[in-house]
Amino acid sequence: MTTENTKPAAAAEAPKTDAQAPAPGGAVDLTVQDLNTIRSIIDVASQRGAFKANEMQAVGTTYNKLETFLNQVAKAQEEAQKSGAPATGQAPASPKDAAEAMTGTPSGGQ
Repeated sequence: MTTENTKPAAAAEAPKTDAQAPAPGGAVDLTVQDLNTIRSIIDVASQRGAFKANEMQAVGTTYNKLETFLNQVAKAQEEAQKSGAPATGQAPASPKDAAEAMTGTPSGGQ
């Protein structure tokens, strides 16, 4: 007789990914590459009709803020390369930088 898999389909292991959940209380890194991936996900989801009509304004506004931030990061990386400073593209985005990009005004009252 043949050997059968007795493990039910519902109990099958979830596919493993490279991304690991951060340890409780640990720092969470959000890289520029992560933000580019989020931008791509929003673009694909909107093209496939994943958002309702009443959600499109919020999605579009968020997408535009993300696009502005990523353009500013790219510009800063280009300037850093011109000045000879190494730019890896993997530096975590700081909350201050994100706030400035999204609001268009410096945070912290400076």
